[in-house]
Amino acid sequence: MLSWIKSLSKVQKRRIMLLLDTILVPLALLFAFAALGLEGGVINNMRSYLLLLPYMMAVAVGISIWIGINDIQVSSYEAVSVGLTAVHALLLTIFSISFSDIAGLGLPLGLHMVFGAAFFCFAVGSRAVLLQIVLMIYRYSVKRTRVLIYGAGTTGSQLVSALRGHEKIQPVAFVDDNKGLQGLRVQRLPVFPALNIAQVVIDNQIDRVLLAVPSLSRPKQAQIARRLEKMGLEVQTLPSFSQLIGEEALVNKLTPVSARSFLGRAEVKHTLGEAGNCYENKVVLISGAGGSIGSELCRQVLDCRPAKLILFELSELVLYNIDMELRSMIEHEDLEIELVPVLGTVTDSRQVRKLMMKHGVQVVLHAAAYKHVPLVEANPLTGLVNNVFGTQTLAEQSASLGVERFMLISSDKAVRPTNVMGASKRLAELVIQDLARRQVAGGGGTLFSMVRFGNVLGSSGSVVPLFQEQLARGGPLTVTDRRVERYFMTVQEAVQLVLQACAISRGTELFVLDMGQPVSILTLARQVIESAGYEVRDADNPNGDIEIQITGLRPGEKMSEELTLSGELLGTIYPKIFKTHEDGLSQIEIAAAMRRLREAFVASDEEMARDVLRKWVEGFLPDIRKADAS
Repeated sequence: MLSWIKSLSKVQKRRIMLLLDTILVPLALLFAFAALGLEGGVINNMRSYLLLLPYMMAVAVGISIWIGINDIQVSSYEAVSVGLTAVHALLLTIFSISFSDIAGLGLPLGLHMVFGAAFFCFAVGSRAVLLQIVLMIYRYSVKRTRVLIYGAGTTGSQLVSALRGHEKIQPVAFVDDNKGLQGLRVQRLPVFPALNIAQVVIDNQIDRVLLAVPSLSRPKQAQIARRLEKMGLEVQTLPSFSQLIGEEALVNKLTPVSARSFLGRAEVKHTLGEAGNCYENKVVLISGAGGSIGSELCRQVLDCRPAKLILFELSELVLYNIDMELRSMIEHEDLEIELVPVLGTVTDSRQVRKLMMKHGVQVVLHAAAYKHVPLVEANPLTGLVNNVFGTQTLAEQSASLGVERFMLISSDKAVRPTNVMGASKRLAELVIQDLARRQVAGGGGTLFSMVRFGNVLGSSGSVVPLFQEQLARGGPLTVTDRRVERYFMTVQEAVQLVLQACAISRGTELFVLDMGQPVSILTLARQVIESAGYEVRDADNPNGDIEIQITGLRPGEKMSEELTLSGELLGTIYPKIFKTHEDGLSQIEIAAAMRRLREAFVASDEEMARDVLRKWVEGFLPDIRKADAS
C-alpha cells in the first residue's frame, strides 16, 4: 500500500481528489433529503433530482479545478484550504438552487442550504480521514524517528505542527525550563521539565532532540547540545523566525569570520610583477605542496605560468585535494601547464634524486616541515629527521643536479628557540647557509636562500581556526598566558613575499618578512568572540556568552617570538622584505652536528638529539619556564 501511495503522480492525486468531490455531491444530497424528511420520502425525492445530478457533479468538478481545491494535498490541508472548501460548497448551493428552479422541482430553500453545509462537512471530514489513513500507513510501514522538542514556546509549537505531516518524523513530547509550561500539554504533547530529560528520553525511546529555543545564544545552545550528545542522541538546532526572514544577522554566527579580519593592520596586496618571471616556463618543485603554505605556493606559482609544477607531498589526502584543485584551475583557464603529483618524503634521497633528474627541476620551494610545536616536542626524533635531514637531502640533491634556485621556508621560532621544532628549523637554516656559502665559493651553482616569518592566520593548527572551533562548541576559548604575543600574516601575503624574495635572491640571503606589530593572543580571542556577535564572560561580565580560560604555557612555548638573532635588518627593493646577517657554522661543524644527530636517531636517543641542539643551535633553551624563573 505504501509503495502504491508513493508511486502516485501529481496528476493521479488530483484525479483522486476530483473523484472524491464528485462522489460527495450525491452523498450530501441524500443527507439533505434524509435530514429534512420531505413528503414522498428520500428515494422518491432523489429520483426527481436525478436529472440534475449529472450537472451538479460536473459543476462540482469544474469549481474544484477553477479554485484549485483539487491541487491541495491532504497533508497541506489547513485554514486557507478549509476556506476554499467553504467557497466550493457555497457555489454548489447556488447552482443547486438555480438548476432546481429551472427544472421546476419546487424544492424548499432549506434543502439546498443543508446540501451545501453537508457537502462542506463531508469534504473537510473526508480529507481529515484520508490524512489519518495515510499517516497510519506510513506509521506502520516506515520506521519513524521519534523526536523530543526542547522548548515548548512558539517556535516549538509551530515545529510540531509542521512535523505532524512528516512521513518519517514523529514528535513525541516537549521539555522546557519554564515551570509554567511543565505538566501541561502543548499541541497535544506533554511538557516535561528539562532536568528530567534523561528519563524522558528512556521512557519515550527518543532518537533525536530538536532545539527550538532560538532566544538562547548559540553558545548556550551548543552547551545544551553537547550535554545531549553525550547521552547518544542526535541533536539539531533551529534558527529563529527573525533569523529566517533576515531581520536578525545570521551570517557571522553561521559562517566563520575570515582570519584576515583579525590581522590588526593592512594586508599586503600586490601582484608578483617582475618576480613572476623567475617561475615562468620553469620546472618548479614545491615540497609540502598540500600544506597551508605549500598549497598557496602552488596557486600563486600556477599564476606565473610555469612549464611544469611538481607537487611533492607526504600526505595522500592533502596531495589529492590540491592536485584536484589545481587541475580544475588549469582546465578552467585553459593553461598548458603539466602538473605532477608525487607522493613521497623529502628524507628519501633516492626518490628525490630520481624525481629531480627525471623532470629537470629548476626551482625548489621547500615548505615541507613538521611545524606543530607540542607534537614535535613529544616526538623530537621524528621532527628532527623530517625538518633537518629532509632539508639537507633536498638541498644537496638540488646542488648536485644544478637547480637554479632553492628557497627554504623557515620560521620565527628558529630564533633562540625554546622548543625542538624551532631548533630543527634553525639547524635546517644552518645547513642551507653552509651549502649556500660553498656554492658561492665554488663560483656559482644553485642560489640558496631562506625566508623567515611568523604565524600564518588560518593555517592548519593555527590559533584563529582553533578559536573558531572552540566557539562553535560553545567555548571556552583557551589561551596559554595573558602575556603571550605573536606575529601574524595571512597565507596569501606571506606567499607573495616568499616568491618575491626567492626571485631577488643572489645566494646566501636570510630574508625576513615585515610582520608588523605582534598581536596579543588574549586580545585576539576577545576579537574572535565579539566578531561572532557574542560577549566575553568574565568577572566584569558574568552573564556573557563565552569564557576565556588561561591554561598555562605549553612545553617549549615562548611568551613572544623574535625575527632575528642580531636585530639587524637591511632593506631590499621590496618594502616588506628585509635581509639579515647571522653567523652560521662551518662545513666541518655542520658535518659533526649531522653525524651526531644521525647517531641519536639510530640509537633512538632523544636526550642525545637534544644535546646536539644545545651544542649547535645558538640560544636553544629547552624549557621556557626555567628561563622565566631565572
